[in-house]
Amino acid sequence: MEPSSLDLDPGVLSLIAELVGTAVFAASGASAAVGKRLDLFGVVVIGVITALGGGAVRDLLIDAKPLVLTDWRYPLVALIAALFVFRFHPALSRMRPMMLVLDAAGLALFTAVGTMKGLDYGFAVYAACIVGVLSGIGGGILRDVLVQEIPAVLREDFYAMAAAFGAVIVGIGARWESQIGHWTLMGAAIATIFVVRLVAIRYRWEAPKPKF
Repeated sequence: MEPSSLDLDPGVLSLIAELVGTAVFAASGASAAVGKRLDLFGVVVIGVITALGGGAVRDLLIDAKPLVLTDWRYPLVALIAALFVFRFHPALSRMRPMMLVLDAAGLALFTAVGTMKGLDYGFAVYAACIVGVLSGIGGGILRDVLVQEIPAVLREDFYAMAAAFGAVIVGIGARWESQIGHWTLMGAAIATIFVVRLVAIRYRWEAPKPKF
C-alpha cells in the first residue's frame, strides 16, 4: 500500500512546529516589549531573542549547531513576527491576555519538539525531558529578564510543571510512536502543555509560598 499523501515526514513536522513556535514566542516577546513602551529596535531585539533563545539552549545541550546560525528561516520568522506585533499592536487589545496565550503556545511547541530532538540524539528519556523543558522555558526566561520582570518559571509553579507534563508524554510515548503516530504523540503533548498552562492561569494554581 502506498503511503498517504497526508503523511508528513517527522522532520517536516518538526520544522513546521519549530517555525510556528518561533513565531509565537517572538510575538510574546514583542508584546512584552511593547507593554514596556520600548522603541522599534527594542521590540525587535526582545522578540527575536525570546524566539530563538530556547532553541539555542536546546541545541547547545544536545551538542548540535544552533539552528539560528545555520538556517535563515528561524531569525526571519522571528523578525517578521516581532515587526507584525510592533505595527499592529494598537489593534491587539488586552495585551496581557494575548501575551499569556502566545507564551503558552510557544512553551508547548518548543517543549514537545525539544524533547523529541533529545530522544533523536540518543538521550535517555529523563535527559530528553530535561532538554525539552529547558528548550520550552529558555525563551520566556530571557524575555522576562530583558523586560525586568521576575521570570515566570520562578513565580508561576505551573509554568515549568506544564512543560514537564508534555515532555513526559513525548518521552514515554516515543516508544510507541510507530503505533500511535508522530502527529498524535506530538499533538497530545502540545495540547497537554497548552491546556494545563492556561487552566493554571485561569484558576491561579500555585504551590505554597512562605508566609510573612
